[in-house]
Amino acid sequence: MLRLRLKVYYSIKPILPRWIVLLVRKSLARRRRQEFAKFWPIDERAGEVPPNWPGWPNGKRFAVVLTHDVEGAAGVRKISALMDLERSLGFRSSFNLVPADASVTAEVREQIVAFGGEVGVHGWKHDGKLFFSRKTFKRYAARIRGVLNAWGAVGFRAPFMHRRLSWLHDLGIKYDSSTFDSDPFEPEPDGVQTIFPYWVNGGRDKGYVELPYTLVQDFTLFEVLGEKTIDVWTKKVDWIADRGGMVLVNTHPDYMAFSDSDATAVYPAAHYRKLLEYLRNRFGDSFWHALPGEVADYYGQAMPPHARNSRKRICMVTYSNYEADNRVKRYAEGLRARGDQVEVIAIETGDAPLGKRTVERGVELLTIQRRVHNEKSPWTYFYRLARFLIVASLILRRRHRNGRYDLIHVHNIPDYMVFSSWYPKLYGAAVILDIHDIVPELFVSKFRTRSSRIVFQLLRAVEAASCAYADHVIIANHLWYQRLTARSVSPERCTVFINHVDRALFYRRKRTRTDDTKILLFHGSFQWHQGIEIAIEALPMIHREVGNVELHLYGGGAGGLRTRERLAQLAKDHCVSGSVRFFPSVSLQEIPEIVVNADIGIVPKRADSFGNEAYSTKIMEFMSQGVPVVVSRTKVDSFYFDDRTVSFFESGRADDCARAVLELLGNRELCERYVENGLKYVEKHCWENVEKDYLKLIDELRCGREGG
Repeated sequence: MLRLRLKVYYSIKPILPRWIVLLVRKSLARRRRQEFAKFWPIDERAGEVPPNWPGWPNGKRFAVVLTHDVEGAAGVRKISALMDLERSLGFRSSFNLVPADASVTAEVREQIVAFGGEVGVHGWKHDGKLFFSRKTFKRYAARIRGVLNAWGAVGFRAPFMHRRLSWLHDLGIKYDSSTFDSDPFEPEPDGVQTIFPYWVNGGRDKGYVELPYTLVQDFTLFEVLGEKTIDVWTKKVDWIADRGGMVLVNTHPDYMAFSDSDATAVYPAAHYRKLLEYLRNRFGDSFWHALPGEVADYYGQAMPPHARNSRKRICMVTYSNYEADNRVKRYAEGLRARGDQVEVIAIETGDAPLGKRTVERGVELLTIQRRVHNEKSPWTYFYRLARFLIVASLILRRRHRNGRYDLIHVHNIPDYMVFSSWYPKLYGAAVILDIHDIVPELFVSKFRTRSSRIVFQLLRAVEAASCAYADHVIIANHLWYQRLTARSVSPERCTVFINHVDRALFYRRKRTRTDDTKILLFHGSFQWHQGIEIAIEALPMIHREVGNVELHLYGGGAGGLRTRERLAQLAKDHCVSGSVRFFPSVSLQEIPEIVVNADIGIVPKRADSFGNEAYSTKIMEFMSQGVPVVVSRTKVDSFYFDDRTVSFFESGRADDCARAVLELLGNRELCERYVENGLKYVEKHCWENVEKDYLKLIDELRCGREGG
């Protein structure tokens, strides 16, 4: 809707009287100034220092970058006077010129360079139509690129601060400055919430530096808002200096009055002089005064490609508990660590209040529904999912209207949750569908109803539609990749990211337990395909050889109390009630301490249609803590592991499970060999080694503010 309004406005603007345009802008500005009082002129979030930030050259406290957009012939005529003003105070600046303006001559450009300044390109025409469509932009991009080469220019700024940042890769620029940290008065008012440079990735280590302006523009300040002093500027300068950011000014000589007879101006050039005097008098030589091209050069030299901070706005949608979902947390925290703005819409499985935004390690979390694992039928489960989808959809719509998302990353289950992103997708955001579990097979495994075959086919249709809707699909293992690409999505639109262990959390802990009880550990959901019954049935056989053995079960999930009661009854039937201990689900952060105090990890999955191909992250979690693992021989675990890394037993056979456990309990040398090989496996296959591939995928989607 925003894009449509802008197209209409800039199509009719040439025929509107200037006083009408100003009247409308001033009316909107008054309302927005009240509405955004908390975030303008200072948005505290923008002061966060980016990851890996090296500071400014020579230990300078902050940076000052002066830029000017010259909109027409009136502004061109004032360039000389503006340069004289700056020269008298020891400053220099960049002038962004409109290529289609006949008054922009070679002589003007040479004068700027001789002054020690920089020439940048300001669109093609100053008419607001450059980004009307991808086709329109491509037509002008070839011309703009030619001008950049002819002028020896390396920087760009779009007229009216319109932007599709990924389109600008077509220009081959070193830097762009079409964004701002906070400026709700602009036609596209969503700010990037940073007062530092950041990197706009173009793939294959290509891209450019984005330099957001950080002081409100002169025309907005003095004409639209009607300010009579520079207090708004100086207050913001002090705040930026305290946080070591970048004071990037954008003024327009077209609107400056260098004489009392200048009828085209809207404010005296003395206001700009006062700003420069304030900088010089208050801060002396403590700031780095640089041209935008110099800032871009410094950023490129000081920040190697792997360390450059991005600034995308991303939302993750998941019908799971964020704190317990290590896959979602890894994505979110990995994006946040490089400077992206990350939000998560999730469910609450405890007693915490709903609808309240919290911040978890920089990730903004909103829980909108409470999850109770007590579904008695597929329809109860479906109702709760549908309710979550509708609420998430409404939230995404509202949030996107307030500040556009670049990407919506939706995690199944279910697949159709991806349609909650319809509004952001309609207005430019890219969408990822992340398939943690392949739904048709999971449904048959979980519910096993008489109508399973019909429902299975329906779920396959939903899967295909969901994959077709998404811009890209992530799948949890290579077996499912083969299945999914054969039936629902083309291989080029699908990527495998295995749920590898994150060593930032699962680093090797020290064992704290000193008793001689042998603990077998399972943590996770108690769904049928996990095969917990097999471990319980194996326990009596283990007890005949080793008496002091306990099976500890952490978790629950589907079925809730009923499932736990059924497993407890099974333990009672096999006379091992005292050796099977149930514990509630714990947070992801607590799992390593629990795992390291176990003697053997047990993963007894059934080799049915779902469990046979569902990758078990807990195997690597056991390995990371030096705990040997007994694993049922399923198709997926045989694909990723071998007899050197885990001890396999035949799926579904309690006697073979008991054999594998007893073999480990009775052979210390064998245990140590599994521990050593497991640690090597984790070091090679941990999340840190594939995170860069995920971030690369995000960058190559080119979406939202960086796409179109």
